[in-house]
Amino acid sequence: MPIAAAFQPASTGQPMLVQAPADATPTATPFQPVPPTAVFYPTDVPTAIPTSTPTPVPTPFPVDPAAPVGALDLPPDQMNILLLGSDQRPWDSHFRTDTIILLTLNPSKGTVSLTSFPRDLYITIPGYGQDRINTAWGKGGFKKLAETFKYNFGVYPEHYVLINFQSFKKVVDSLGGLDVNVGLAVSDYRNGRIYSIPAGMTHMDADTVLWYVRTRKTSSDFYRARRQQEVLMAALEKMISLDVLKRIPEFYALYKDNVSTDLNLLDLVPLFPLAAQLTDTSRVHHYFIGTGQVSNWTTPGGGMVLLPDQAKVMNTIRKALNGQ
Repeated sequence: MPIAAAFQPASTGQPMLVQAPADATPTATPFQPVPPTAVFYPTDVPTAIPTSTPTPVPTPFPVDPAAPVGALDLPPDQMNILLLGSDQRPWDSHFRTDTIILLTLNPSKGTVSLTSFPRDLYITIPGYGQDRINTAWGKGGFKKLAETFKYNFGVYPEHYVLINFQSFKKVVDSLGGLDVNVGLAVSDYRNGRIYSIPAGMTHMDADTVLWYVRTRKTSSDFYRARRQQEVLMAALEKMISLDVLKRIPEFYALYKDNVSTDLNLLDLVPLFPLAAQLTDTSRVHHYFIGTGQVSNWTTPGGGMVLLPDQAKVMNTIRKALNGQ
């Protein structure tokens, strides 16, 4: 029976007329039962009716913050640089470093390591207690973030390169876009619609590259970290194709206005021989603090963070710093 028909009242036949006696007195008409109305019940999606309101269970605080790792024994010619991407908007002076990649240069070994740290990693910020790693810059700039790395990971980065959304696009535009080797197809929202990029080599303009390194609604920060390293490799390969090594002063002058950094041209000169070896991109090693080294946790305030397994995290960092 159609749903609409199920809601029609049943037929009562022809109306009946009753003649009241002449001496009858008016009385209230009692409520008469109405024929039951048919109700349509869905049979394929039962509705659960809660019988009680669940009582929130307080989240236990994690184990006591780890003691300082202590300085690691590093090669004397090694240089560590923090590559940072901020979420700063043009109208806001406050920001967090949502992209954190440790670039480790080992000239004596001819190797480079990239180590990505998730922005929600819950670690100790010296002088402030436990918090997300992406908040360290806001508590004291590069110095505080470097101190945070030394305390938690045993390495004090010597330099940093910080870039925001708009400057990032200018850099990509200056390279004529990037040819990115997409490791895993991605589909996510872009300008209100689902946008997809298949696996394989894909040329991207600046807007697409920015979307690619930021999007995570249908994936996660871990997948985003992998995409960010793919873009860094695409930038390196593009610079190699442009023979940047012979044009470093020119490119330095171009980029110093688009990034914030404490590196100057003289700091880069000792790295020229290593840069020449990077035409062999197999010398670049990739590391991630990811699902195998962290666990999910909810703070007492309701924040979702990632607790590090210190032993596993340090195992990855030692490999990265030693260029293994």
